[in-house]
Amino acid sequence: MRLIFLGPPGAGKGTQAKLLTERYGIPQLSTGDMLRAAVAQATEVGKRAKAVMDAGQLVSDEIVNEIVSDRIDAPDCAKGFILDGYPRTVPQAKALDRMLESKGLKLDAVIELKVDEAALVRRMENRVAETIAAGGTVRSDDNPEAFKRRLTEYREKTAPLSEYYAGTGQLKAVDGMADVDTVTAEIEKILA
Repeated sequence: MRLIFLGPPGAGKGTQAKLLTERYGIPQLSTGDMLRAAVAQATEVGKRAKAVMDAGQLVSDEIVNEIVSDRIDAPDCAKGFILDGYPRTVPQAKALDRMLESKGLKLDAVIELKVDEAALVRRMENRVAETIAAGGTVRSDDNPEAFKRRLTEYREKTAPLSEYYAGTGQLKAVDGMADVDTVTAEIEKILA
């Protein structure tokens, strides 16, 4: 089972991916985790990525695509995987299509968690207020202003993936505003 989850920050992609990894025994592949692992393992592409990051630059699509390709060749991905945070752009999606085709693989589904962004912002504000009230520490990026910026970036860069995957017939939408169990049940129906 090879899946992609789409949806803005806070939509519940990580929660659903965790549930599916437990149920199906497939890994959730986070771009950040894959990048850090390649650097830590000092793979050829990891060394190139480290040089770019050490220079304070963003890692190119070419490097990210290569890291993803190497990772999905790993034995734990033989039964499938869930991509989290990749692809982020239509060019990355097209590169993924070519990559999978060259390996004789295909995606089983692209699942988009549809959410109300204003409700997500309210959730974030409530979570921050609850954390502060409980005497906890709020992460620097866990605030409404930063969250709104992340939503804007998502709309501009990643949201076009919905149209791309709708055009391929792979996109399936789920109401991400429902409770966790309902969202999980809807995803299970898509995968059945």
